Amino acid sequence: MSDIKELIAKLHPLERKIVPLLRQSSVFSELVKKSELKDIEVMRALQWLQSKEVLKIKGDVKEAIMLGENGKKALEKGLPEKLFLESIKHKPRHMDEIEKETGLSRQEVNACIGILKGKAAININAERVISISNQGKNLLEKEGLEETLLKRINSEEIDASQLKDEERFVFESLKKRKDMIKSALKKEWTVILSDIGKKIVTMNLGSDKVIEKLTSGMLKSGAWKGKEFRAYDVKAKVPKINRGKRHFVNQAISQARNIWLEMGFKEMTGSMVQTSFWNFDALFTAQDHPVRELQDTFFIKNPEKGKLPEKKLVETVKEVHENGWTTGSSGWQYKWKEEEAKKNVLRTHTTVLSAHTLAKLKKEELPAKFFAIGRCFRNETLDWCHLFEFNQTEGIVVDKDANFRHLLGYLKQFFKKMGYEKARFRPGYFPYTEFSVEIDIFHPIHKKWVELGGAGIFRPEVVKPLLGIDVPVLAWGPGFDRIILEFFKINDIRELYKNDLKQLREIKEWMR
Repeated sequence: MSDIKELIAKLHPLERKIVPLLRQSSVFSELVKKSELKDIEVMRALQWLQSKEVLKIKGDVKEAIMLGENGKKALEKGLPEKLFLESIKHKPRHMDEIEKETGLSRQEVNACIGILKGKAAININAERVISISNQGKNLLEKEGLEETLLKRINSEEIDASQLKDEERFVFESLKKRKDMIKSALKKEWTVILSDIGKKIVTMNLGSDKVIEKLTSGMLKSGAWKGKEFRAYDVKAKVPKINRGKRHFVNQAISQARNIWLEMGFKEMTGSMVQTSFWNFDALFTAQDHPVRELQDTFFIKNPEKGKLPEKKLVETVKEVHENGWTTGSSGWQYKWKEEEAKKNVLRTHTTVLSAHTLAKLKKEELPAKFFAIGRCFRNETLDWCHLFEFNQTEGIVVDKDANFRHLLGYLKQFFKKMGYEKARFRPGYFPYTEFSVEIDIFHPIHKKWVELGGAGIFRPEVVKPLLGIDVPVLAWGPGFDRIILEFFKINDIRELYKNDLKQLREIKEWMR
């Protein structure tokens, strides 16, 4: 009993108004009428009571029958077939005369003939003169089933499922006639009281003694004395409010950015549109390399070409490609073309930022560490682990004492902080690094190793033309989007950017 009293103490004023009415009715529409509340207020009260296990709301769909415009006209002036019979009650008439006298259209007259012939109420001769039969006179003397049903529909909304057999027959007949009656599916709610509900509806809720809020006026006048204060319900179910928050991918990017900053790196930024010189040539990628084909790279149509940097750097890169310059390499042994280097592309990797950074770096600024997290573009076939637009995290360490073990150490530390205790490094090949490794993580759902990207030590053919000296440069550029899939329990990389509101609201926060 104490639980019931506690429940009553928490009832909202709307609930207090509805509960007593549940003794008399369980139908939603009737509760609205008797309470004189708005539909939404009654429904809200019922939903609150349902959450308190006082009742259950049951929804039933019914076919509600209403009068159409012609049905209203028939009630006011009479059914067209009755007007037709009245016009020939005393003497036979031709169709044209009936049309003029009744005001019915030719279409309505023809329809009446069909209806009345079916009831054996008229006779028609060869000259289309129509006379009334004895059956027709009987029809005029009494109210037909059609008229009875129309009057009933006019006085109350009828549920089609409640019609008797003969009413059902008339209903189906009237439905075939233009705008005589119409029906619509409506949902009606009924209330089923629980055992607790059956007890509460018989109790005195003392609504006149319950105060919803305390005002300064009540304190001054003492009106609060002898009253009960409504208890605050901390367990009440309220509508969920979705707060504004950053996209979950951006949350992960912020975390990765903080990791690199904590490890002493400075951030590199730059344009997503680059010339082929910076995207490929400065990184010792031959001009006939397959990666530079349309199948792999998005080339910009307008403007098709961009400006090259200072002539000295361009000439040096050209020599590196053609004969190796002073790097100890033999180069690619082909004739390097300046016009090819001018072609604009959407950057295929953030390594282009490393090239820009090395070209600007001064010897006195060494040693130095830089990172980037940015959008890249490749003409990939879209599938569960490939996007044509993706994020990559880039890093370089420029230090005369840096070595390959340092490279693996930096990567292991980053992946550990991102939530991956183990990562696999296997030998790989890239035009601009030596040693080179591929970085993999194991996907727990697809049961396969997923490639994240490459890492290595920049070749002298990259470093010496840009920096002016040959010094070890550790470099990496794994795909960032694949790194965060496991944390968010996403098994298809395409789901990262589908912008589904339900997903954005429900997906967990990045908390590593």
